[in-house]
Formats: sequence, C-alpha cells, structure tokens
Amino acid sequence: MNTAEKLARQVFEAITAGDVAAAGELVAEDFVDHGAPPWAPHGRAGYLQILTFLTTRLRLRYELHDVVADGDKVAVRATAHGVHDVDTLGFAPTGRPYAMPTMHLYRAEGGLLAEHWGVRDELSVLWQVGALRPPAPMSLSEA
Repeated sequence: MNTAEKLARQVFEAITAGDVAAAGELVAEDFVDHGAPPWAPHGRAGYLQILTFLTTRLRLRYELHDVVADGDKVAVRATAHGVHDVDTLGFAPTGRPYAMPTMHLYRAEGGLLAEHWGVRDELSVLWQVGALRPPAPMSLSEA
C-alpha cells in the first residue's frame, strides 16, 4: 500500500466517522481540491469546510469498492450514501435515501495528500430523491 492509498483510505474513514479533524491531519496546507465547487475556499481550511458540510449537513458515509494505487496517486471508486433530509438541493427534503456513485483521484506529496479530483453522479441523486423524473427507457434495438 503506497502513501496515497493509506492517506485516502484514512480520509474516507474520517468522513464516515464524522471526524473532520482527523482528515485535516492528512492533507497539505495548500491542498487543491479540483472537485470542489468554484466558490469553495482553497487549501486545507477549504477542504475541511467541505468535509464538515458532507459530515454534518449531508451525513454522508462512503462505501469503497475499488482502490488502485500507483506511484504518488490513488484512484478510488466509491458510493456515497445519504438521506435527502435537508434543503441543500433547492427543494424541500423528501426523506428518501440515495446512493451516489463517485470516483476520486488523490495525489500525495511529502507524506500528505496534495490534490484531489472528484467526480460525482449528482444527476442520479436527483432521480433517487424525486427531484427529477428519470428518463423513459429507450430501445437499444432501434437505430
């Protein structure tokens, strides 16, 4: 297990445990979260604000499926589990659970995580909680 994998696994454990302070010890002061919204603050402090939102408001927990590490990087395929019980999507909470597929890539440097790229299937969350109607299935035999 390389350093990036060890640190990334610890970040996901900290998120699931709601222990943002523990995650803060794993990332560099000038950490760059390429998956953060453009208005989010930068650096370790900004990342911790995002993790605080994920753990206190959304109460997400992660299920890791695949972890692939090489050199100073690690890729993680995970599912974020939550319940739509807060008004964060622009409409009243539905109380419905959701499972959001995610992909993450971290890069380590100097014994800490230095960068993160995240891709989330937020559209599937909108379908699962009832904000949007899923599209009707199409026939794959017609072209």
